[in-house]
Amino acid sequence: MGKNILLGHGSGGKLSHDLISDLFVKYFSNDILAEQTDAAVLNVDSEKLAFTTDSFVVDPIFFPGGNIGKLAIAGTVNDVAVSGATPLYLSTSFIIEEGFALNDLEEIVKTMAEEARKAGVKIVTGDTKVVNRGKCDKIFINTTGIGELHDRFSHIGSGDFIQAGDKIIINGSIGDHGMSVMAAREDMKFKTDIQSDCACLNHMIKAVLNITDKMHFMRDATRGGLATVLCELAQNKNFGIEINEENLPVKENVRGMCELLGFDPLYVANEGKVVMVVAAEDSDRVLAELKNDKFGLEASIIGEIVDDHKGKAWITTGIGGRRIIDMLAGEQLPRIC
Repeated sequence: MGKNILLGHGSGGKLSHDLISDLFVKYFSNDILAEQTDAAVLNVDSEKLAFTTDSFVVDPIFFPGGNIGKLAIAGTVNDVAVSGATPLYLSTSFIIEEGFALNDLEEIVKTMAEEARKAGVKIVTGDTKVVNRGKCDKIFINTTGIGELHDRFSHIGSGDFIQAGDKIIINGSIGDHGMSVMAAREDMKFKTDIQSDCACLNHMIKAVLNITDKMHFMRDATRGGLATVLCELAQNKNFGIEINEENLPVKENVRGMCELLGFDPLYVANEGKVVMVVAAEDSDRVLAELKNDKFGLEASIIGEIVDDHKGKAWITTGIGGRRIIDMLAGEQLPRIC
């Protein structure tokens, strides 16, 4: 195949065929993909499907704790899982810049295959386009996910069952991904041991849903961070939100970098964190179940749903003050995912 991507790799001819068969089919191999039809034919028993799509343009494409391929799989798997569904199938599409190193592409594809295997999902269809040098920045990836959604979980995405007294839980420390990517950027020149939290959370989420029927809401805290999830959740709702800063898990190296750069960890992106709203009587059971999983060891109950200040989210600070959590204005960290 050569050492670099050529325009011919997107032509539909022999180079395209070789790239697909020698790289993508090799690593993504499964019975459905092996058919190599224009549309994958899927077997899904549920009457309802969860369906999501996302594009990934992170810069740099390799960062401590992951790369753009791992991010593409985890991001889409998690979007399906937090809706209460079981992720089953993914599509993936690549837009690649002419001259991109094939060794780097193979490393990305290998990572995607491994993440999909660990998550228990199949990559069943895809597409590749190659553009001229300078027309995109190295590589962009789009992934689409489909999962089974059973009726008893269909309310989770909308949060329609949320009520005052429900507890708000997060499965671990915030801000890891955003600060990891920032530190890896060439112009930042930071030396840090911060690792991205990028991970597929579907197995952890399934374990939690197996022990409670009182999960009222889930959302992954990606771009805009935890603050955006809380603001969107409270907005135009007949309840308010209160969280306690002292209960928010933030690693000291992340906190230090945020202070240095003037960022608030509440607004920094995560790629392995889910925010859960669960009935108070099941909150301790959910917390214990999360702590049984390697991605939930630092899980914490960070706040609750309240009757006061409807439509607003408030935080009690470490020094005892209180302030409103506002929606992020503008772009804080461009190309973070």
